[in-house]
Amino acid sequence: MRESIPNPTDAAPSSSYAGKILRLEEMSFSQVGSLDRDRTAVLFTLSPLEEHGPHLPLGTDVFTSEFFSLELARRILQSRPDWTVVLGPPIPLGASVFDAPGTLRARPRTVRNLALDYGSALARHGFRTILVTNGHAGPFHVVALEEACAVVSRRYGVRMLAVSGPVLWKFLRGRYHDRLEPLLGRPLTPGERQALRGDAHAGFWETSLMLLIRPALVDPAHTALPQVTFTLQQAARKNYPLRLGNRMGYIGAPAAARAEMGELARKLLGEAVWEVARPVFDASDDAWQQTSFLYKIPVLRTGFPYVLGILGLILLGWALARLIGL
Repeated sequence: MRESIPNPTDAAPSSSYAGKILRLEEMSFSQVGSLDRDRTAVLFTLSPLEEHGPHLPLGTDVFTSEFFSLELARRILQSRPDWTVVLGPPIPLGASVFDAPGTLRARPRTVRNLALDYGSALARHGFRTILVTNGHAGPFHVVALEEACAVVSRRYGVRMLAVSGPVLWKFLRGRYHDRLEPLLGRPLTPGERQALRGDAHAGFWETSLMLLIRPALVDPAHTALPQVTFTLQQAARKNYPLRLGNRMGYIGAPAAARAEMGELARKLLGEAVWEVARPVFDASDDAWQQTSFLYKIPVLRTGFPYVLGILGLILLGWALARLIGL
């Protein structure tokens, strides 16, 4: 179950919402209308239901994303106790997923449009600070969210940011590993260092997080699962976790996972997400607009197929004109 949050119906005047975390779906339209738009941040998550091996639930990305949304909401209120944070309901769809029974796959353009419409609805009603969280690192999914945030921010003059993209890819590439031991308070063991290598999907980190967040949903048999690694060449294949090793849909070492390491991930990722989100509240210029490095790769943009199509038509027209001219 999601963590219980005070019922907004218990508070009547808008001033009583200061310092509170509310759920959008539990509020009436008049309660939402009474919120101070200049001191309200709205957070929502867009992460898919996706296979996560034989030991983790399909909702792993949704559960972890909602968990960090709540962590981020608390950080916001610690920094700005006179603000209100509203958590919107999650959308359980995603692109760049490993497709197995139960996975809810959407086209990148669909993900972009869902996030764009969600953010636009909030912006039209005056909300100026909108943060999107995501527990899924699929490249097309990450870029689709960042595209949507850029469009809504530009169109409505608000600050809408996808906070997870820059963090997830730095995390997967080991850019935060130098922070691990200081946060853990002890050196990593050789087994933990081994478990970190090649951890990508439903392995050491995600299993540890779920042992912290929703332990009842983690199959105890994860302790017997062997470590599975991959090469870049193998990763280019569709559904590669379902093709490698034991074909069980995970990459990494779930057997090494522990709730203690889930707590470490909570601290580390909580700090990293806040580092990305904080400029949204502090920056006086466009420095708050951060994206992952994936956003700069044209082929990952949702409009890329359309651009190719237009270029193809132009080239075809040119070729026909040349042929007719001859």
